[in-house]
Formats: sequence, structure tokens, C-alpha cells
Amino acid sequence: MNKTTHFLTLLILAFCPFFLPACYVVPVGGPVAAGPPTGGPPPHAPAHGYRRNHVYRYYPEAQVYFSPERGAYFYHDGGSWRMSVTLPYDLRVRLGDHVVVEMESDEPYRDFDKHKAQYPPGKYKKGRN
Repeated sequence: MNKTTHFLTLLILAFCPFFLPACYVVPVGGPVAAGPPTGGPPPHAPAHGYRRNHVYRYYPEAQVYFSPERGAYFYHDGGSWRMSVTLPYDLRVRLGDHVVVEMESDEPYRDFDKHKAQYPPGKYKKGRN
């Protein structure tokens, strides 16, 4: 290697960390992982009175969540939770009324058993808590 090539190689290696993007991949319904920052402190840190709340519409008849913030639905399909901007037809036709739920988690299905017991199908009307 000549001096110019050696210098250029060192220069490129020195600046590589500044150009590598940071990526977060969190599978839906998978193990709890540290995802991208959501504007608040990480779950293990003191919140000092601040935690970001996420607002969801929960449809008890279809057991589906909708996140207006992301424009995405969360629904149970074959043993796991799916996230999609559209719903399968059979879920879409039986959405029915919804209730608004707020939580700190960006994975609403984590509290599904609680919501299923708290909001039985047919009991709540649109937009009411």
C-alpha cells in the first residue's frame, strides 16, 4: 500500500461511524425489546412525572386496536398479534363500537386481557370511556 492509499483508508475508517445509520427493529408481538426513543425516558429510568401516553381505539366486538397516531390496526391472527394499515374483511365488518384507551406502551395488546375483561362486547358506545 502506498502512502496515499493508506491515508485514504484511515480517513474513511475514521469517518465511518458518523455515516452509519441507527436502526431499530421491533417485531410485533415478539419479546419486549428496547425500541426507538418515544420522547420520554427509557422504561428503566425515573420518569420525573413524564411518560408519553399513547391513545388507542379498542373495538371490543372484533378485539382490535387502532392507533390514530400511527394510522395502524393491531389484531390477533393465528396465535400472534399483527399490525397493519388495513384489516382483514371479516374483522372490518364487525368492528362495531369502540372505547378510547390510553397507555404508556406502544404495544396495546400487552393489556389485552385487561381490556377484554373491562370492555365486554356490546357494553360501550362509540368514543365513550
